[in-house]
Amino acid sequence: MKQGYLVITELFLPTKGGTAVWFDEVYRRLGGKEIAIVTAAVPGGDVHDAGHPNSVHRVNLRRVPWLRPESLTMYLRLLAKSVVLSLGQSFGAVHAGRALPEGLVAWIIARLIGRSVTVYAHGEELTGWGRGNKYRVMRFVLRHADHVIANSDFTFEVLVGMGVPRDRIVIINPGVDVARFSPGLPCQDLRDSLQLRPGARLLLSVGRLNRRKGFDTVIRCLPDLCAAGHDVHYAIVGIGEDRAYLETLARETGVAERVHLLGHVPMDDLPRWYNACDLFVLVNRDIDGDTEGFGLVFLEAAACGKVSVAGTAGGTGAAVLDGVTGLRVDGCDDKAVVAVIDRLLGDAQLIESLAANAQARARRDLNWDAVARRTGSIV
Repeated sequence: MKQGYLVITELFLPTKGGTAVWFDEVYRRLGGKEIAIVTAAVPGGDVHDAGHPNSVHRVNLRRVPWLRPESLTMYLRLLAKSVVLSLGQSFGAVHAGRALPEGLVAWIIARLIGRSVTVYAHGEELTGWGRGNKYRVMRFVLRHADHVIANSDFTFEVLVGMGVPRDRIVIINPGVDVARFSPGLPCQDLRDSLQLRPGARLLLSVGRLNRRKGFDTVIRCLPDLCAAGHDVHYAIVGIGEDRAYLETLARETGVAERVHLLGHVPMDDLPRWYNACDLFVLVNRDIDGDTEGFGLVFLEAAACGKVSVAGTAGGTGAAVLDGVTGLRVDGCDDKAVVAVIDRLLGDAQLIESLAANAQARARRDLNWDAVARRTGSIV
């Protein structure tokens, strides 16, 4: 059997989220059973793994609240499973989904078996974990890894600021499934389900309902957009802690009938929701160091031929090329957000041009095959 990778990552499908999708898509393209994935035991994992080309090993990664640190069992279980696999199989390299907890375990295993270790950096964990012991351990792992994969230029610069040598950092943007996310999918039934009038414009956001995503900003902008003459509605796909807050805000601003919190949607429907919208909007912002490292959803929208409006915080500039594939705006400036959305909704030619650029870039440079080739080229 040829040497493969030992991949240690808490996040892996069927866990929801862009990072889980990233790892599943890349490693299934890089090899077969010689690639071992050590990941969390989650509902639906057995069904997902049954047909997976890689060898997926699930471990219980639940934290224990009374332990200090409460994540200690996560480290020990990841380490134990990785040691067992390393004793029975020869790996060419060890990859870690994040610096902590996976990266520390991966670094230990790599040094034990004399292989290189590659750690992924996503951005938000670098800026959102404070400056305590957790940050210091994370910094140690990143500075001692043989390679660090940064998901954007923003993440690259944060890593350099942490003391990670530039020549060890490789920028690899996440990708998108251009077969699944594509334009021209039937979607009128989705628009009808929202009872949109003919000519109504639909804004769409996709993501976990937390404050840094900027969903509340868009809701606050709806009255001004309506006053500007746009019959505009706003649909949000996702769940999270801010749902009640967003519902209350929609009522208080008088646009409750125009805001549609869709929660989880079936996997087959997500690409159709992108097709159903007129504009994808996620005006992310930085809140106490919590920021957007990249934004896979922008690529999904682009692959469906949709223009995105993104915030200027974090690494979204790698996902949305300002003035080329979409527009970026300060997510803390409601008036600026209104102006950008109003401009796009009023300029069909601009939307058409940006959408064509976005789709072409996604299909050419950001498909998962291209991402996998770049990942496999790391020695």
